[in-house]
Amino acid sequence: MELKLTKPIVFFDLETTGLNITKDRIVEISIVKVNIDNTTEVKTRRLNPTIPIPPESTAIHGITDEDVKDCPTFAAVSKSLAKFIANCDLAGYNSNKFDIPLLAEEFYRANVDFDWKNRKFIDVQNIFHKMEQRTLIAAYKFYCKKDLTDAHSAEADTLATYEILKAQLDKYKDVEFVDRNGNKSFPVVNDVKSLSEFTSMNKNVDLVGHIIFNDKNIEVFNFGKYKGKAVEEIFKKEPSYYDWMMKSDFPISTKKLITAIKLRGFNNNSVNIS
Repeated sequence: MELKLTKPIVFFDLETTGLNITKDRIVEISIVKVNIDNTTEVKTRRLNPTIPIPPESTAIHGITDEDVKDCPTFAAVSKSLAKFIANCDLAGYNSNKFDIPLLAEEFYRANVDFDWKNRKFIDVQNIFHKMEQRTLIAAYKFYCKKDLTDAHSAEADTLATYEILKAQLDKYKDVEFVDRNGNKSFPVVNDVKSLSEFTSMNKNVDLVGHIIFNDKNIEVFNFGKYKGKAVEEIFKKEPSYYDWMMKSDFPISTKKLITAIKLRGFNNNSVNIS
């Protein structure tokens, strides 16, 4: 089943120096841009991460320091990349937890003001995990009846993810799903808004889910000793917690968000005082 689109959607996959969103870098990015008429454009680019690629990462994706020493850096291609995926929704496999936050970090480091708010995110892995509980290789075998022979090649993984989503739309079009609250629905609907909502595990405020919306639509912490507590209230009661977060190893996107919340609280207090 082809996607029903009102704007282009980009499927992408990253090969990286590691799994730390704040410290690691992209060494290869592959993009499948699906246009409204379901025609596709494929772009794959290796990048010089400007830091060494650990042997354990090379063992997974096969890319060495020598392979990328003459490749452009992310900063060098960041503006053209942002232009290529402008006005596109985003999709991938485990992309909500890793690929999208890491791509955001790279854009922030390159000082490219990329708009993340007006986009839908589809994480194909979350459909698979909710319905079948498997890995990408198994997902490809299960849904597409084919072996993923070039796993951990960014382009092969990206194309496989796009194929899997279309196969999922066919398989689950008549399946009733019961969520954790007992609500019944037919979630795998052929539009990006429905898919984005279904593949979101939480109502994230920041990209990695350190801050989420609670059932009252208030920003709360999703980690640590203040998990479930309102961010703005904690910053009022314990300003040092904000300082700790800003000095700690949190993504730039998260730091920008908590700064906006803190400034909002300060401005609200100023209004009340006056």
